[in-house]
Amino acid sequence: MATLANRPNTSLLVIDVQNGIVEGNWERDKVVANIATLVEKARRQDVPVVWVQHSSDFLEIGTDGWQYVPELAPDAAEPRIDKIYPDSFENTSLESVLAELEVGKLVIAGAQTDECIRSTLHGAIARGYDATLVSDAHTTEDQSPWGAPTPDKVIAHTNLYWENHQAPGRTAGTVTTEEVEFRA
Repeated sequence: MATLANRPNTSLLVIDVQNGIVEGNWERDKVVANIATLVEKARRQDVPVVWVQHSSDFLEIGTDGWQYVPELAPDAAEPRIDKIYPDSFENTSLESVLAELEVGKLVIAGAQTDECIRSTLHGAIARGYDATLVSDAHTTEDQSPWGAPTPDKVIAHTNLYWENHQAPGRTAGTVTTEEVEFRA
């Protein structure tokens, strides 16, 4: 139901599941295992998997921290998007990659819930995509020492508000890893 013309396809968008980002994150191993399940499910159904990889002054390209976690192995044929902003669309090639793949619906998983996941969800909806968050396949670090809620609450709140998010002509929502259906 996306507002993008001639975009019938769905893609799995895996955001920032990199060593230096998810190390020590809430339920890291469970979330990474769920993402691995999603990747395999997408591949079995010939659904494109698009990998997003963040870099910054603290996460330099090519370093161990910048690499994807060892449990996930992007296929050489799968698109990889380099980014420096929280929204995976901002100043990247993501839109052109998705247009080429005729994608209008995104299934989103990865890290960090309270920054790059939320920014990309909103960026997708604002650009006309349907955007589904996999509720048990995103994680974040504990920033409660600086006044943020604990990670479990950040994740629960993000799932709650995205489950009820609305925009004209577009759908949002959440599903669990088990519930994900790439082909409707």
